[in-house]
Amino acid sequence: MKKGLEKFYELVEAFESLPSVGKKSALRLAYHIVMNDNYCGIKLAHSIENALRNITKCTSCGCMSEHEICDICLDDSRDNTKLCIVQSAKDIFLIEESKQFEGKYFVIEELEQESLSMLFKFIDDNEVEDVLFAITPSIANDAFILYIEDKLKDKNLNFNKIAQGVPTGVSLENVDILSLSKAIQSRVKV
Repeated sequence: MKKGLEKFYELVEAFESLPSVGKKSALRLAYHIVMNDNYCGIKLAHSIENALRNITKCTSCGCMSEHEICDICLDDSRDNTKLCIVQSAKDIFLIEESKQFEGKYFVIEELEQESLSMLFKFIDDNEVEDVLFAITPSIANDAFILYIEDKLKDKNLNFNKIAQGVPTGVSLENVDILSLSKAIQSRVKV
């Protein structure tokens, strides 16, 4: 059936290459665009082209931005003394949605000297006092945090990381042993 429909199956493969899109979903999306809603396909293609052409990394913090410096870095109402370190710019959207952090952010995807130099400059320029690591809990990421803390030890900073443990609504039988251990260690008085 693929013969004569090469372009359609190219579209299916393109959708399937996206994170969390399986073969059935990719086929359904491609079919919808081609057979039911051509305008949606054109709008999607145009939006992708615009995003690729106009979105880049903030030169100050590494967040996504349509300008050289992102809106968060330019926002004077943010608390410059508080810095949240994340490993992906998309994590910033989740934290912002929670409305629980009023400081600034810095993205470190990999431990490279250039990233660390930018982080040191960012901390000095913003007179940062408190650093929050909002990084997915794992043994490797604990080492990541310790490495950064060690590199920043001369800067007189307070370090914290997001709490971890048992997610709300999840039965204990479905929680991994590391998360359960951390939850017990970090227990709170009721």
